[in-house]
Amino acid sequence: MVVSAKWNWEPGERVIADLGASRDKYEWVEELHASPDGEQIAAVVNVEGEFTPSINGEEPWENTYERVWGLRYSPDGRLCGFAQDMGEWYVVVDGTAWEGSLGYAWNFMFSEDGSKIGCAVQQDMRYGIAVEGQLWDNLYANANNFIMSPDGTATAAAVQTVDMGQAEIYKFEEGTYSAAINGQAWDRNFTNIFGLAFSPDGKRLAGETRLSLYDYTITVDGKPWNQVYQSVWRPAFNPSTGSVVAPVRQGGKWTIAQDGNVVWPFFIQCWHAQYSADGNALAAVVSPKFGQWTVAVNGTAWNTTFGEMVTDLTISPDGKTIAALGKENGKWTVMVNGAAWSGRYDMAWAPTISPDGKHVGALVEKGGKYTVVVDGKEYGHACESCWTPTFSPDSKNVMVRCVEGGKYYRRVMPVSEITG
Repeated sequence: MVVSAKWNWEPGERVIADLGASRDKYEWVEELHASPDGEQIAAVVNVEGEFTPSINGEEPWENTYERVWGLRYSPDGRLCGFAQDMGEWYVVVDGTAWEGSLGYAWNFMFSEDGSKIGCAVQQDMRYGIAVEGQLWDNLYANANNFIMSPDGTATAAAVQTVDMGQAEIYKFEEGTYSAAINGQAWDRNFTNIFGLAFSPDGKRLAGETRLSLYDYTITVDGKPWNQVYQSVWRPAFNPSTGSVVAPVRQGGKWTIAQDGNVVWPFFIQCWHAQYSADGNALAAVVSPKFGQWTVAVNGTAWNTTFGEMVTDLTISPDGKTIAALGKENGKWTVMVNGAAWSGRYDMAWAPTISPDGKHVGALVEKGGKYTVVVDGKEYGHACESCWTPTFSPDSKNVMVRCVEGGKYYRRVMPVSEITG
C-alpha cells in the first residue's frame, strides 16, 4: 500500500457510510472493500438482477453487468473489477472498461505505487497478461505464477512453450515450460518453472526450476545455477548487490544458497526468504527442530517458536524491525524481533510496520469480532469488519478503517492512544 502525506491525517472520526441503510436498497451485498485512504467503502451489489459496485452507498459506475467479481482497490486508490457482459469479460477501473473484451480475466497485479494495473488473461484459449488494457504480443497454451515488477515496467509468468497432445507425456520431461517477460519467453525450456521473482528494478527475473523429474535449481535470466538440489523455494534478489538467494533442500535438510553456494546453516525447513529494502537483512521462515517454527535473520533463528506455523513475514526498510504471525494450539499472535505479543486470537492478518520502524500493527479476530492491535495493545473497539491499520508517513498517527453498528468509520488517532 502506498501511504500518502496528501491523505487527511488530522486526528478525528468520520462516518463515511451508513451500510445498514444502503443494504436495504439492494437484493444482496457482497464482500466489503475499504480504500487505502479510508475515504471509500465498496462492495459488489445486485441491482434488479444486474451487478455493479456500490461505493459509500451509491453506484458511481455508469454501467451494470451480468456479473462483477474480484473487486480490489489499487494502491493509489482506484477501484478495479472484472465484469461479464454478453458472455465476454472486461477489466473495469473506476467505472471505465479497458478497450476490448476478453475470454476471461483474473488475478489483479499492481505496481507498488499503483500507477500500473495488470491481470492474467485468457483469449481464444491462449493465456498471458494484460497491462493497462494491452495484451502480451505472445500468448501461450498455459500460463501461471503471474507477477508484476515493483515499478510496473515488466510482467512475467511461467508459460508452456511447447504444445502437447494428451498422450505426449514424454514431452513434459523433455521440457515444455519456460518463463516469459512481457510476453517474450526465455530461449531455454524446462520440465517446470514456478515461484518467479523480479529484481527491484524489474530488469531481471529468477525462478524455481525443475530440470528433470528429480533435479531442481534456480534459473536467473534464463541461465540455471550450476548446482542442483532435491528441491527449491522462491528466490529473492539482494536489492543492494543484485545477487540471488533461495531456500534449497540438500541432504534432506533446508538452507539458503546464494548464487548456487550454501550460505546459511541447515534447518528442517526454510522458506519465504525476504530481504530488507537496503539488503542488509535477509529473513526466512524456518523450522530449527521438527514441529517448531520461527524466523531466522541472516542465518540466526529466533528463540521463540510455534508448533503449528509461522507466516506473513514483514520487514522494515532498514531491516531493524521484523514481524511475522505465529500459530500455536489453534490461536494466532504476532512476534516482533523474536518476542511474541501476549494476545492470542482466532485469526490474525499480515502485520504492518510504521515508516520509522518503531511500531507494528495487525488486524485480528476474536470471538467473531475484529479489531486492530498496535505494539501488542488492542484497540478498544470490537468491530463487525475491520482492515489492517495504516500508519501515517511520520509514524505518529494510525488510521483505523472499521464497521461498527452497521456504519463504516474512518478514524485517525495518535499511536499513543492505542499503545498508552
